[in-house]
Amino acid sequence: MLMKPALPRLLEAEILDELEADDPRAVRSRRDLRRINRVMGSAGILARALAGAHAAPRRMIEFGAGDGELMLRLARRLSSRWPQVHVVLLDCKDLVSRETREGFAGLGWTVETLQVDIDDWIAHAGHQRFDIALANLFIHHFDSVRISRLFDAVSRRADMLVACEPRRARLPLLASRMVGLLGANEVTRTDAVLSVKAGFDGGELSELWPSVASGWELNERHAGLFSHLFVARRAR
Repeated sequence: MLMKPALPRLLEAEILDELEADDPRAVRSRRDLRRINRVMGSAGILARALAGAHAAPRRMIEFGAGDGELMLRLARRLSSRWPQVHVVLLDCKDLVSRETREGFAGLGWTVETLQVDIDDWIAHAGHQRFDIALANLFIHHFDSVRISRLFDAVSRRADMLVACEPRRARLPLLASRMVGLLGANEVTRTDAVLSVKAGFDGGELSELWPSVASGWELNERHAGLFSHLFVARRAR
């Protein structure tokens, strides 16, 4: 029997999503997020989850990839075992720098940026196939209906999904109210709290995976102190 989550899920629009890419507050907030990802240990959590892939991937896609910095950190960890991967960085804004592209090239990975809204990708990208789909601090932006649509699309277009999201619990909520101690600006201080309130607990994401998608292994759990991990893997 599933226990009722301690905190109800509350979904509100985050400030960063509404700012132009070159707004100084947005630039600063993205820098804050890189620092927060390091504190949360996101790269390590994702790398350990990706180790469960059945085989080295040839094609990967990251949803809500932002400036691509997190994926580049993962590539540095994985490229010795996973050579010549093609990565698609999907985001509604074009944020990937030349230096980041060169970083992938130096590892032998190729990178493609896709500036598109996730709903458009769901509706029009039926021909695309990926070995692995990745999401970090992204899925919590959506309500259950949109998450279900994304999961349905992924179940038809990929063989594995790894998502690292905010854990909706009292300790992460307390920590989110203290990100100012890391030097975070007002955008990040507000959005951090909203992110935790919109995060996940228990088996909430597993319940949204399409029931018609047979032959999938689902694993959902807390990861570290502040993160919630969801892994869907097509069975061998």
